[in-house]
Amino acid sequence: MRLCYIHLAGEQRLAIGCPDGAGYRVVPVELVDPSAPRDALDLLERADRAELAAKAAELAAARAEGTFAEEEVTFAPAVRGMSKIVCLALNYRAHAEEGGFTPPERPVIFLKGPNTLAGHGAEISVPPATRRIDHEGELVVVVGRRIRNLGAGEDWRTAVAGYSVMNDLTARDFQLADIEARHPWDLSKSIDGYGPVGPWLVSPDEVPDPQDLELEVRVDGEIRQRSSTSKMIFGMGELLRRLSALMTLERGDVIATGTPDGIGPVPDGGTVEVRIGTVGTLRNRVRFEHGFEHGFEHGFEHGES
Repeated sequence: MRLCYIHLAGEQRLAIGCPDGAGYRVVPVELVDPSAPRDALDLLERADRAELAAKAAELAAARAEGTFAEEEVTFAPAVRGMSKIVCLALNYRAHAEEGGFTPPERPVIFLKGPNTLAGHGAEISVPPATRRIDHEGELVVVVGRRIRNLGAGEDWRTAVAGYSVMNDLTARDFQLADIEARHPWDLSKSIDGYGPVGPWLVSPDEVPDPQDLELEVRVDGEIRQRSSTSKMIFGMGELLRRLSALMTLERGDVIATGTPDGIGPVPDGGTVEVRIGTVGTLRNRVRFEHGFEHGFEHGFEHGES
C-alpha cells in the first residue's frame, strides 16, 4: 500500500496512491471507506487494508469524482506524529571518505525537529543568514511499534511501518564553520523545511528488500548522487537494534538512514529530485530569500548566546 497526506479543503487528508500509467492517482481514504482511519499507521494496521487498496484502485481506474492525478494535489509530509527524527551521519563508506572522515564503528546520529518537515513539491526557502544549501538523498524507515532493546533473535521487519524518501537538506556553510570551530553543527540541519519527506509512505510488502534499492539524486536533471542502499555501513536491522539499545523508538518515529557520496550545493531556483527504487521520487524547488541576516550579523557570530 502506498499512502500520502494531501492538503484538501483546508485540511490534511490521508490518501492512497494507485498506479496510473507512468504515475499514480490519488484517492482520499474517506472516498474508499468513510469509517477508515485517517492516520497512515492506523490504516496500515487494518486487517482489511488489501480490500481498501483494491477498492481505491477501482475508483482510480474509473477516474471517479474526488480522485486526483498527482500533479493536481498539494502533498503534505508523508510522516507525522513522531516523537523524534533520527538521522544517520556517515552511514555510507564513500560519503565518509569524501568528507575526510574515517567510516564509523558505531552509528553516528543527529536529530532533526518536526519544523524541518516539508511535502513533496514544496518550495524550500533558504534564509538570508545562509548562502549554501546542499542535497542529501536518503531512505527513511518509519517505526511501527514501540521498541526498546530489540533482540538479535527478533525479526526487525515486524517493527517497521513503512518506508519513504527524505532530502536531508543542509546549510553547508553553517556546518563547515561549526566543524572548524569544534562546535555542534545541529543548526545546519534544523532550518524550517530542510527535511522534505515523501511523497509516499510505502508499506513493507512493497519493499521486499530495503537493502537493495537504487538511490539517485538529480539537480536540474544532472545526476549528483547515484548509489545503492546495499552500501550502507549499518543496515536496517542493525540500526534498529543498536538504536533501541540506547533510546526507546516510539511508534511513528522516523529514521533517515544516511546519504551516499556526491553531496553538493543546489542553486537558487534549482529543483532537486531524490529517487529511491520503488519507494518513490521526492521533488522540491529551492528559493533563496533576500534581506537582513537576522541574528547573525550582530548575534551568534560575535559570541552572543
